[in-house]
Amino acid sequence: MAAWLDPEWQLEAHAWIGAQLDRLGLEQSGPIEQPHVRAWATALRVPTTSGAVWFKASIPVLAHEVAVVDVISRRRPDLVPELLASDFERGWMLMADGGVRLRELVESDHDVARWLDVLPRYAELQISLAATADELVAAGAPDRRLAVLPSQYEELLRRRPAEFAGTARGVAELCAQLAAIGVPETIQHDDLHDGQVFVQDGRYLFFDWGDACVSHPFFSLSVTLEGFLSWGPDDVEDSVDVRPFRDAYLEPFTQFAALADLEAAAAAATRLGWVCRALNVERQGRALEPVDGGEMLAGVPLRLRLAFGG
Repeated sequence: MAAWLDPEWQLEAHAWIGAQLDRLGLEQSGPIEQPHVRAWATALRVPTTSGAVWFKASIPVLAHEVAVVDVISRRRPDLVPELLASDFERGWMLMADGGVRLRELVESDHDVARWLDVLPRYAELQISLAATADELVAAGAPDRRLAVLPSQYEELLRRRPAEFAGTARGVAELCAQLAAIGVPETIQHDDLHDGQVFVQDGRYLFFDWGDACVSHPFFSLSVTLEGFLSWGPDDVEDSVDVRPFRDAYLEPFTQFAALADLEAAAAAATRLGWVCRALNVERQGRALEPVDGGEMLAGVPLRLRLAFGG
């Protein structure tokens, strides 16, 4: 975390921002603010005479976010905030303001019903990006596709306590079950909740792709349905029936399989999605200093218990 507050780093970042504003013909209208500082990333708010823009920097293990956003911006620019500038090597990017966070709207509505519109848009994004899966992996996005997930999970188990011994076979079986249904693998946000969606001019924009990987698309349902929507606006476990939200998400995928098969796939993928989440959390935690990564690594067993009903 100290790196983002280092004066030399800030001077370098501010100089890069200034150069990009000049290139874009934008005029800075006030001091740059740093409202978000985390061990793994930071965001700077840059006021301009044409409205605020946002700079984001991430640690090297998450630098693939820039490539992910670049690819999405070329395929579906209507579904992400506008990417204004990027530095792939340093993991830096400058983006237009995304509007109002969905979180604030959910709080004011005291209702999660907007997700019935959000989830089909997210599914459309995933379907649109399926053809870029190899490109995204080559650019650094973690490969969590069904063909490699079982071996990755076995490797994780060698670093975890015996609590999860014997679960590797079940993971391999679920992967084979999903592969047989034929839904294409694609980009997967892996942490999709109401803090990662913006609303602007009636459009939903998906943000913060640092956790993204290439996997079965339905892995997103673990965090979005079980980890978030089922808790509802009052944060009460299982207070919301998530089936309508699941069905809204699955509808765009009916071009690939019958709804009954998709429902079965969603059930299997929700279990595997927690395995995927555990792998990604461990990857990030191991890349941080112990003081920052320890808490993140402590969350790995929790995700695995969610996967296996523990």
